[in-house]
Amino acid sequence: MFKQVIKNFNIHVNPLNARNTISTGDLLTGHISFELTKETNVTSITMAMKGKAHVHWSRGAGGKRRRRRNFSAKLEFFNLKGVILQDRSVSGMSAKLQPGTHMYPFTCQLPQGDFPSSFQGPNGQIKYALTVGINRPWHLSKEVEAQLNFLKRIDTNQPLLRAPLSGSNSKTEGCLCCTLGLITMTVSTAKKAFTTGETVKLMCVFSNTSSRTVTPKVTLLQKQAYYTLSRTSSIMQFKKLVSMNGHPIGAHTSVLHIEYTLTIPSFASPSISNCSILEVEHFIQVRLSAKFSSDLIVLVPIVICDTFIEAQPQP
Repeated sequence: MFKQVIKNFNIHVNPLNARNTISTGDLLTGHISFELTKETNVTSITMAMKGKAHVHWSRGAGGKRRRRRNFSAKLEFFNLKGVILQDRSVSGMSAKLQPGTHMYPFTCQLPQGDFPSSFQGPNGQIKYALTVGINRPWHLSKEVEAQLNFLKRIDTNQPLLRAPLSGSNSKTEGCLCCTLGLITMTVSTAKKAFTTGETVKLMCVFSNTSSRTVTPKVTLLQKQAYYTLSRTSSIMQFKKLVSMNGHPIGAHTSVLHIEYTLTIPSFASPSISNCSILEVEHFIQVRLSAKFSSDLIVLVPIVICDTFIEAQPQP
């Protein structure tokens, strides 16, 4: 068997912050390291930094009468290439590297642009990566990849992100020809934008003049939307990130004010609205459930971002 010549090939990117995220225009620094088990001819060590999105899904059942259709789309945001080591000999021969550990520093800068945050979902991903390749004569390039956690910086001056939100819904309970009463619900938040780890305060106003007991449930929902390039075909996925149950609200309750708190979990990905083939939205859903009856639902759209935003001062 052939002995492995290149071992322990690694990329180390110096973190820019505690969360180890990067954003548009950032200057990245770091180094690569590898071990050689013997003297090796190397023509170059190259690097590439890419940002891209890819979505895919299928529809239909297999069989002769109905074929399964596959859908996919790709976007490339940027593809930057550079050289860490290049042989500069007059003869054009490859450089000879001695056995042992080798380390080379690198510097690269992300381009300016409105790029979406990194994301991984069941039907697609938005990926940023740094790839380094060692090129030798008469050999395939030896490559290693480091994924980068890209985070879109949000404009904190947008008034809509600081403004309060409110949503309402109601329904009339009935049994055959008898009317049992009206159930109403109003849900309000102080602002629209939140960061991971932040607590959302929901002010809910309930009125239950029916003869049934209803039970509230608060859920943070993530909606993932995947599109083809023409946006003529799409698929949606919904994911429950966190939820909590409230105390039952008894029958014939006129007006009841209840405040619920829901913390945005650390694993929640940022909202994405600037990618044409992959979008991520978030909603706080308040649901009232009763036996033998349809649920009453209010959805409040929120934005999960990287920066804490103060709520608009109340008049």
